[in-house]
Amino acid sequence: GVEPYTIAISIVSALFYYSCFSYSVFNSKTAELLSHHQVEIKQEFPREGWVEQDPKEILHSVYECIEKTCEKLGQLNIDISNIKAIGVSNQRETTVVWDKITGEPLYNAVVWLDLRTQSTVESLSKRIPGNNNFVKSKTGLPLSTYFSAVKLRWLLDNVRKVQKAVEEKRALFGTIDSWLIWSLTGGVNGGVHCTDVTNASRTMLFNIHSLEWDKQLCEFFGIPMEILPNVRSSSEIYGLMVKKKNKTKKTKQQQQQKSKNLIIKCVFSDHGLLTTVAYKLGRDKPVYYALEGSVAIAGAVIRWLRDNLGIIKTSEEIEKLAKEVGTSYGCYFVPAFSGLYAPYWEPSARGIICGLTQFTNKCHIAFAALEAVCFQTREILDAMNRDCGIPLSHLQVDGGMTSNKILMQLQADILYIPVVKPSMPETTALGAAMAAGAAEGVWSLEPEDLSAVTMERFEPQINAEESEIRYSTWKKAVMKSMGWVTTQSPESGDPSIFCSLPLGFFIVSSMVMLIGARYISG
Repeated sequence: GVEPYTIAISIVSALFYYSCFSYSVFNSKTAELLSHHQVEIKQEFPREGWVEQDPKEILHSVYECIEKTCEKLGQLNIDISNIKAIGVSNQRETTVVWDKITGEPLYNAVVWLDLRTQSTVESLSKRIPGNNNFVKSKTGLPLSTYFSAVKLRWLLDNVRKVQKAVEEKRALFGTIDSWLIWSLTGGVNGGVHCTDVTNASRTMLFNIHSLEWDKQLCEFFGIPMEILPNVRSSSEIYGLMVKKKNKTKKTKQQQQQKSKNLIIKCVFSDHGLLTTVAYKLGRDKPVYYALEGSVAIAGAVIRWLRDNLGIIKTSEEIEKLAKEVGTSYGCYFVPAFSGLYAPYWEPSARGIICGLTQFTNKCHIAFAALEAVCFQTREILDAMNRDCGIPLSHLQVDGGMTSNKILMQLQADILYIPVVKPSMPETTALGAAMAAGAAEGVWSLEPEDLSAVTMERFEPQINAEESEIRYSTWKKAVMKSMGWVTTQSPESGDPSIFCSLPLGFFIVSSMVMLIGARYISG
């Protein structure tokens, strides 16, 4: 018979100046990756700490990837009519508001990494009783710039087009999955406005116990509930995808995956982790929860070294540089470009490179950047071990960075447990395709039906004492990264040195003295 295929649309914000949009096609029987196309989406930085993306560019990238992937399938003599389902894996907290009448975004997408809402977070936190943190107890999340509710609150307070559309009942809100599903299923012509439980759980408006939008939370943040999408499970048919020219028979499903520690019972962390929804694979299926550690900047630090410092020309070069020295030579890099997320949740932190000597060169900094990724992972795993009381025996990894063998070995050394990576690194996209295929009935999620995956294993190669010394020095560097910034109103623009009267007086008096000295000497 004809083999059915499922597609995964994957949007991964693993880079600093770009997000990576990819489109992958898998064989539903063997989980084999048949075709893949990837496009980078530019991020915009209108002000310090602001991060935005163009929702229309994201949508156009979807169409481009679909077209290119179908061309590649044709070259492989694969009939695209055999594609049965499409799944989505996306940036969860990134916030979009659009006009349901015109289909136009009312503002750029405000990316999860964006910091403009820090003052909003601080003012809201004063309204939460110290003995009754109902926001965290209902959502599993700390009040942070990371999540969608405060981004949406900022849009309602500061963007007139959004305010007007809400007043006129034209506005729709969603994370990236909602924007794509609505657009791909018809848009203004009957597009489906929905999200799944995993994305909803990251808005800070969703009750993770009742699995519904929470009226008290919406009132607290001042969000009108009518603009919110319908919440569905992570594996069901949402609607028919509509091509630009004609309708197709492809069904549309959605699944969001992240690396998590899965649990059926909802458990709250005492060590800085998030309690979140992992998945709900069907309308009548149970919901699974997760303890999750979110790091703001990990792989993105590699892109920063390339685009901002220029010490590498391609992201792949970092492995070569790190291999040349095999050590950071006491150099530590804390990439807290947007503050520190789990387990610290410290918005005042900023990036630092410390432990520099005259001997330090770009190879040591490259090595320290890779170590930073591993140290941050160690902090998350330590928190999980303390919360669960069951030390993890090994770490399973996936994603583009797993092709870096120096990084994989470093991770094993710093964790002092084996690191295991699959031969096919795009497991996030595979998970989305599996959830979509399961909803259409062409992919079984039963353990006995899943294909065996080839794994590569990295064992620790240093002694435990050396691993602990390096980790404790990293913790010292993290402490030094904190307290660098204080809250500044996002509307205040760029600070001027003359806003400080003593400093301004010093500069002016110095200039007068310099002119006077030249006059006297003349």
